[in-house]
Amino acid sequence: MQTSALHNKGTDFGGVTGIDHVTFEVLRNLFEYTCDRMSAVLQRASFSPILSDMVDFSNAIYDADMRLLSQAANVPVHLAAMKFSAHAVRDEFGIENMKDGDIYVVNDPYCGGTHINDISWIKPIFFKEELMGFAVTRGHWMDFGGGAPGGQAWGTHIAEEGLRLPPIKAFENNVVDPNIMKILLANTRTPHFIRGDLQAHVGCLKAAEKEMQGAAERYGLDTVRTAMKELIGYTERIVRKKIEGIPDGVYEGEDYADTDGQQEGTITVRVKMTVKGSDITIDLTESDPQCLGAINSPIANTMSAVYYSLQFFLDPTAPQNEGMFEPIKVITKEGTWLHPVWPGPTIGCTVLAAPKVASAIWQTIAKAIPERAVGSACGDGNWFVCGVRDPDGVTDVFTDLPAGGWGGTPYSDGMNVTMDPLGNCMNMEAETAELLFPMIAYEGYDLRQDSAGAGRHRGGLGANLKVRFRCEGQMNVETARTLEGTPGVNGGLRSMPQRLRHIYADGRDEVIGGFDASGTWHNPLLCRYGFAYGDNFLFETTGGGGWGNPHDRTPEEVLEDVLDEYISVEHARDVYGVVVDKAAKKVDMEATQKLRA
Repeated sequence: MQTSALHNKGTDFGGVTGIDHVTFEVLRNLFEYTCDRMSAVLQRASFSPILSDMVDFSNAIYDADMRLLSQAANVPVHLAAMKFSAHAVRDEFGIENMKDGDIYVVNDPYCGGTHINDISWIKPIFFKEELMGFAVTRGHWMDFGGGAPGGQAWGTHIAEEGLRLPPIKAFENNVVDPNIMKILLANTRTPHFIRGDLQAHVGCLKAAEKEMQGAAERYGLDTVRTAMKELIGYTERIVRKKIEGIPDGVYEGEDYADTDGQQEGTITVRVKMTVKGSDITIDLTESDPQCLGAINSPIANTMSAVYYSLQFFLDPTAPQNEGMFEPIKVITKEGTWLHPVWPGPTIGCTVLAAPKVASAIWQTIAKAIPERAVGSACGDGNWFVCGVRDPDGVTDVFTDLPAGGWGGTPYSDGMNVTMDPLGNCMNMEAETAELLFPMIAYEGYDLRQDSAGAGRHRGGLGANLKVRFRCEGQMNVETARTLEGTPGVNGGLRSMPQRLRHIYADGRDEVIGGFDASGTWHNPLLCRYGFAYGDNFLFETTGGGGWGNPHDRTPEEVLEDVLDEYISVEHARDVYGVVVDKAAKKVDMEATQKLRA
């Protein structure tokens, strides 16, 4: 039986009106559950390990006006960006022309997308022939062609990165256009994943459709629509209240990428943040010009980086919807690397550019609310892709995202070996990698000593990931933080820079990204770098930035870090001013007091 909650229009549930409290909460949770169910279906049904194991995807639902209604706890840099893909479809086809059974696809960085590998599928949801909303799913597909495996050609033109899809109707009456499928299969190095991954995306869209239609059937479409509207307003009020707790003023901060791989010099993000009442304006117009190399950040990616980095300091527990964005204004300038124009390449936008935007904003926030500031996280996706070929001539594409540390906080040390805030992705499990890609072997994955930024609360540690090739292979690598480590706050120090090493089968050890022993720096953006049978690739990731003066860390805490082998005896002495007798498992307090004096 259809019921309605609209009778209780005088209620006030945190400002929510027009719907009773219980129904509002039931529907709010149902919207969140819908997105979580989408994610469960996609992960379990997908074929490629980057979706099924590394969870590099996102899912969300939108109302009939394409305003974000709810999202799963997936990849933050996808989530705000997905609405730009949805809006590109709307602008191309018109909502009034969409029909039940349609599914649209887009991945064009210059038409609502980010980088080419992130492909978005948009399905309108109807109830009794009335449009009630949209389901959107975005996944990182392993390979869309281009000049190198995974699209990491590190060239100077977007065409080098693979197949661009403008907004296209891919399904009609829930049946895929066979020509679209032919195009997808013909433009990838991994056709064996395409059909399964596409079916998984469609399955998760249909799961969302079923849940939303069920809600309309039970509560009535008008009630569901009222809950949608009130939920967005509810979140906006929560976020505005949090902004009011930040002192009014103008604050500035910056961070940078080491290189674009094509020209000399760093590429800087410059943030000017203005807080006034319950509004925040982020001005990025003074950031560096558009890059020749492939780290440019399309406007959708830039906006998403701004939104997710601010949300950490506003109210991450609030319902995640369009209301988060309303109090935040973002100003960019076309022709900068954070708002590039065609044909600028963009493959590094999500994994390299977005973390630098987020870190710059965290450095800016630290000046506004130092007592709540957090040291920056490792600040990079550390994405590498390998093209491998087995002895029988079978080729495949293998990828991983070795994590680093998060920054120290006012209350605790940072987390060790955790994906940068840009994503909720997982690293590739060794067992899975070796099962699916027998041409490689994981030789080690352990904590990197001394990699964290020192502080009263130190950053989390980075890692050492060592992969051995059982074949000839070509590797592409995206990383930064090789000139300097991650910045700290409130007197906290930077972490250790990242480094890439090639360990040959005969034992030779060569730095191929970052600083070598002589102090020579090597460009870490690698394309089609060759490895031979028996060679090892060693990725040394960085930790998070420190929080507070390292000399304020208690000697007992430093001793514990030494005994845990998080830091060395030399690091304890030179950076923390603590003299540790490791054999005796104690601190030399007299020597420590002299050092700290």
